[in-house]
Amino acid sequence: MAIDTTVGHSGSAQPSLRRMIVAAMIGNVLEWFDFVVYGFFAVTIAEVFFPLHDPTAQMLVTWGTFGLAYFVRPLGAIVVGSYTDRAGRKAGLLLSIALMMIGTTLMALTPGYATIGIAAPILIIFARLLQGFSVGGEFGSAVSFLAEHAGKRRGFSASWAFATGGMITVLASLFGVTLTTLLTHDQLVTWGWRLPYIFGMLVGPAGLYIRAKMIETPEFVETEKPETIPIMDLLRRYPLESLLALGISIISNASFYILAYIPTYGVKTLHLPQSTGFTATLIGGLILAIGCPLFGHWSDKMSSRPLIMVVACWLFVLTPYPAFYLMAAWPSLATCIIAVAWLQLVKAGYSGVLPSLMSEQFPVDTRAVGVAFGYSISVSMFGGLAAFFATWLIAQTGDPLSPSYYLMFTALLSLAALIAIQRRARPVPSLVPSSA
Repeated sequence: MAIDTTVGHSGSAQPSLRRMIVAAMIGNVLEWFDFVVYGFFAVTIAEVFFPLHDPTAQMLVTWGTFGLAYFVRPLGAIVVGSYTDRAGRKAGLLLSIALMMIGTTLMALTPGYATIGIAAPILIIFARLLQGFSVGGEFGSAVSFLAEHAGKRRGFSASWAFATGGMITVLASLFGVTLTTLLTHDQLVTWGWRLPYIFGMLVGPAGLYIRAKMIETPEFVETEKPETIPIMDLLRRYPLESLLALGISIISNASFYILAYIPTYGVKTLHLPQSTGFTATLIGGLILAIGCPLFGHWSDKMSSRPLIMVVACWLFVLTPYPAFYLMAAWPSLATCIIAVAWLQLVKAGYSGVLPSLMSEQFPVDTRAVGVAFGYSISVSMFGGLAAFFATWLIAQTGDPLSPSYYLMFTALLSLAALIAIQRRARPVPSLVPSSA
């Protein structure tokens, strides 16, 4: 149930929590959608922009380009996150979506390799780098905005930052199922894959307009603004908190991108129709979109917020192997749906609580850059190249279960960080800023 409209210290009416969630997440969905579409249509994009004779090399180049965007995400986190902590949550969210619109337009309109040669992959790489820079600061800005507007419901409110991932998966999967079902292979390669990017390019201005109408968070308005660059304060004052924020986000990032890899995995490894993987990810996306807010709401009722995440993390250690074994042993639409649905349910339990726990590690003056920096470093190291490593491991070992080993390994890393947070003696910084 949404919090009723209240009056802020400035005397102006503060909109309800529901309106703040909608305002933040509409822009978030539009921004992340174009970023995820690349992963879903990797097989087709590889044919258009990276025409190599060796199919494995072609996919490695494609996923390598996908992963390049993650190496600039920490830079985006530092620049956009620091800007958000100095200029405001609203300003940071406007900047990130404006940059994303440029990258999306390049993806939608760049001709293929057959038309302009080597310039085509160069432009695509530039577009991916720009998108990575933009998204690098998006997460910290959105989480800070939602947590600071929520009061005691910060678990529920901040969970929508990951519920967005489910919505994006559903939207991108709908495009995938529709296009791969209705279009021939040649039509998909020639123009069909561009339609999701054109959709993002056209609706981007709507997201920009909605974000321009958002209200700044009361906590940011009241807190004393940092005199130095926030990233310097962050690393000097909160090095352990930054490391732990990185650690607890590892499995969330790894699982998101391994699951986004399922359409490619279904085609290349299981030899299933492309629409099969899209259907499974669509259903899994629905589970993530619904489950994240439910688990976030549940965490607000518990005395120990990390407990839900610890249970989910153990499930990520124990169940990816059987899930991938099910798909590999009996490749079909049904087994893909069962495996993906289960892993997305586990992810919902973990990621639905993650944003609020990350926000609690930092005070207001370094919160956006702290959350963005820890999360982006984690993505760069363990998320963006997840599909690359999965493809490489399968090619080297011939073992179709290789992606499950990656999930189990990254889950153990996050579990260690969670245990460290639980055992810390001193309390985490309050969401309420201290008086000057």
